[in-house]
Amino acid sequence: MGRAFLVVMDSLGIGGAPDAGAYFNGGIPDTGANTLLHIAEACAAGQAQEGRSGSLNVPNLARLGIGAALKLASGKSGDGLPDTAHIGWGVASELSKGKDTPSGHWELAGVPVPWEWHYFPNKTDSFPQEVVKAVCAAADAPHILGNCHASGTEIIDRLGAEHCQSGALICYTSADSVFQIAAHETHFGLERLIKLCSDIAPKLHDMRVGRVIARPFIGTPQSGFSRTEHRRDFAMPPPRPVLSEWVQSAGHPVIALGKIGDIFSMRGIDELHKGNDQKLMADLLNQSQNAPDGAFVFANFVEFDSHYGHRRDISGYARALEWFDAALAPVLAALRPDDLMILTADHGNDPSWHGTDHTRERVPVLCAGKPMGHIGHIGFADVARLIANHLGVPVPPQEPSANEY
Repeated sequence: MGRAFLVVMDSLGIGGAPDAGAYFNGGIPDTGANTLLHIAEACAAGQAQEGRSGSLNVPNLARLGIGAALKLASGKSGDGLPDTAHIGWGVASELSKGKDTPSGHWELAGVPVPWEWHYFPNKTDSFPQEVVKAVCAAADAPHILGNCHASGTEIIDRLGAEHCQSGALICYTSADSVFQIAAHETHFGLERLIKLCSDIAPKLHDMRVGRVIARPFIGTPQSGFSRTEHRRDFAMPPPRPVLSEWVQSAGHPVIALGKIGDIFSMRGIDELHKGNDQKLMADLLNQSQNAPDGAFVFANFVEFDSHYGHRRDISGYARALEWFDAALAPVLAALRPDDLMILTADHGNDPSWHGTDHTRERVPVLCAGKPMGHIGHIGFADVARLIANHLGVPVPPQEPSANEY
């Protein structure tokens, strides 16, 4: 029996979302946002030269059809991205009313989000008093710091010293449906931070806030502060069984790499491997070589998004794509003839765009291993059906019940 791999290149959108005009960055609609195209254009124009040079060089993704998907999604071609392919490719559009991590991943796993998320729109004094009081009570703290929209790296640079001195937690949000708490691993304690976020998550979830995120950091005011890899996401659980649960219930092993365990609250997951993208690529190679027959491997590579998209770093995003493409070669070579690997994304994050938020875009659907033929336009949830059909797993009815709204 063949195996299935679903690899999410976090934020690698390809433009063309028909409803992009209903989503905004800094008051500007996402109409025209196109993560891959604008990176390729910047590279070709010599505007993405930090740590690299020349046109965007992603030959493996190009052979899988990423240029063809770009052309189908947006009607445009990128330099170095031929719009021809020979294995199986398509384009997916999102139904869920969001451009965030849970919405994209849940729908890729077969469950569109049946509600609208709660956001904290105020840039300062972002959180209602009931939330502030709940956090202070749970942490036994007199007050919080931040209470605003902020970059995670910027806010710990600005407030890290005061946090270490006072013990007050740094609480912040973004354009996503998130409540984030930053605390020093030594001065506050990593386990204490994780427990705090776990304890308050149900209250935020009741408000339809998608994630409570623990953001630990280390350092001193003299040396500077830096975030660690011990981040934990406490995501609102999906309202219905998702792809990993379908597969697990059918008796197949399910192996998750990266943020997948957090995004799906470990539902349907037998084995989890976490780490930075370099480690996760080594894990993906190991799974492509050694995962048992019938296994489902679900991976997320987040650094395109977290390190480069949100920071509007075009050169960094291009470097990451070229690294990923080169590292993908041995993974593809290790696939067995009856395996299916699908590479896709969960939303866009155009590093050339206004603001710092995700962008509403279509995403590529690139198939490796078992030939799939032309896929064309599909929905995000159809990606789950492709995986399930490959593994011979039944797809449950997906009509939402009234209590999901």
